Amino acid sequence: MLVSLRIEDFALVDRLTIEFGAGLNILTGETGAGKSIVLDALDVALGGKVSSRMLRAGCERALVEATFALNPDLIAWLDEQQIERIDETSLVCSRDMVASPNGVRNRSRVNGILMNRQQMQSLREKLVEITAQGQTTQLGQSSLQREWLDGFGGSALLTQREYVSRAYGEMQRSLQALEKRRQVEHQRLQQLDLFEYQARELAAAMLDDPNEMEQLEQERQRLSHSVDLQQHSYQAYQILYQNDSGGVACADLLGQAEAVLQDMVQYDPGIESILEMVTSALNQVEEAGRAINAYGESLETDPERLQIVEERLVQLKQICRKYGPTLAEAIAHSQQVQADLDKLSDHGQSLEVLEELYTQRYAALEVACAALTDLRKQAAATLEQQLLAELKPLAMENVQFQVEIAACPFSATGGDRVIFLFSPNPGEPLQPLSETASGGEMSRFLLALKTCLSQVDRVGTMVFDEVDAGVSGRVAQAIAEKLHQISRRQQVLCVTHQHLIAVKADYHFHVRKEIVDEVAVLSGDDAVRTVVRVAALDDRQRVEELAQLAGGSNSDEMLAFAESLRSQQNDLAGETVDQPSDTATPPVVLSVVQGKKTSPRKGSSSRSRSSSKRSPKAL
Repeated sequence: MLVSLRIEDFALVDRLTIEFGAGLNILTGETGAGKSIVLDALDVALGGKVSSRMLRAGCERALVEATFALNPDLIAWLDEQQIERIDETSLVCSRDMVASPNGVRNRSRVNGILMNRQQMQSLREKLVEITAQGQTTQLGQSSLQREWLDGFGGSALLTQREYVSRAYGEMQRSLQALEKRRQVEHQRLQQLDLFEYQARELAAAMLDDPNEMEQLEQERQRLSHSVDLQQHSYQAYQILYQNDSGGVACADLLGQAEAVLQDMVQYDPGIESILEMVTSALNQVEEAGRAINAYGESLETDPERLQIVEERLVQLKQICRKYGPTLAEAIAHSQQVQADLDKLSDHGQSLEVLEELYTQRYAALEVACAALTDLRKQAAATLEQQLLAELKPLAMENVQFQVEIAACPFSATGGDRVIFLFSPNPGEPLQPLSETASGGEMSRFLLALKTCLSQVDRVGTMVFDEVDAGVSGRVAQAIAEKLHQISRRQQVLCVTHQHLIAVKADYHFHVRKEIVDEVAVLSGDDAVRTVVRVAALDDRQRVEELAQLAGGSNSDEMLAFAESLRSQQNDLAGETVDQPSDTATPPVVLSVVQGKKTSPRKGSSSRSRSSSKRSPKAL
């Protein structure tokens, strides 16, 4: 239950604190008097949309704060969010707004702890449901109609819906795993084909020696120049060892030098070392001559071998271009390809297993959704009966209403599309609600629906903003009875222009405008601005307000009529057990100022000039 609402520098509001009570809380006043400010502030305090227009002119900051009575459901939510309680009775939701170059910075708090949007939304669903004139346009949304039907179906239906949500999540995870595995399998097969081709190509190349290309290149050079090598080796042999052309060979010259040195050493043993060097050189030259001669004789031209070598070199160069660039790197790649083939061959969980798991979970989802559909059909049948019964007193005796449940693709909310079908006139076919009902019919339908939902809804406070617009007489009386009926189970806040509804109030607040001269103490400036005041009415003031609502005047006749309405309501209230207290709260004044200059600072004074014909007397 909403205990109090505090507003500071919000929209047109200066300072305001309203204390609400259990039962039916009514706000009345002329059109444009500022009644919607209270509802807008409550919406913002619970995480509603914020805009720069909500900051009072001339102010940089604004604050709205709503205090609610604790109940077990709210206590459980606070414990779940790990938020400490202020005391054992209260929960405080606040929203502070600060002007900035880019708009408005704002923060939501619960018991002083910062909250994000999702947290505020989950809390709002437990605290308040606001039904405004504009909400009738949402009645045609299938998703909203499904939410209403599920809420009406109670705990069994909601429990089954949670089970469907979990089953859908499991099915989705299985489907994602299957799709991923299929994608992996597709990639695996492509990769497997590539690696198998590479493995075959590398295996056919018989790579084992990283130096094979250098060795083959040397052999190719030798084979392709074998004739030149033979000629050159013979020339070298002639120069070193035996010259057939008549010239002197190197070995002959060294032999002559050796003979000379042998003669010399007889006379000078000191040159013995030189003789040894010459002798050694002679031996080496002779050995080199014989070796080069043997090399030349061993050389043969082999065109077939040369072709083999060249073809092998071409093959190895192609392998290096694809898998190298060096032969050693190509051999390493060949080993890696074989290892990758082994891994791809052992590809883990098979597609068949995943497909079977997905099939099982999809079947489980089908069963869960079918059970949810059955529960929805049962709830729909009950809702149809109750809603028609609630609509009859609202001058809609001949209306037809049906909840159509059609199949749709599975989601976390099941496999049903819920459509409210409506026909306001006998003989006319049932059509979707949004295509058939007029604005007035939509308002009455919404009120009847909320009456049905209030029997199962756990929200503590329901807010109705002029749901009586465009009706009068018997329909207004029926709407009043519906609002009063709901307020016996939940707290109700209602903005109305109907005296038949206002007379049902347990707490009645009047909203009016005044023109005031504000004098700022610090600046000394005067500012003429419009101020909105909200007062909680006592019994006599309520009679005066009812007279104004009923006839637009406080004549003796209208006051007598209003007094009779109050007496009748008191008699009816006396027949009901545990009615909310009819004691009015002290008057609360809301100052809302319009003008060119900034709001008065602390310490300012006001000289009031009332712009209304009448004002509630202070208690």
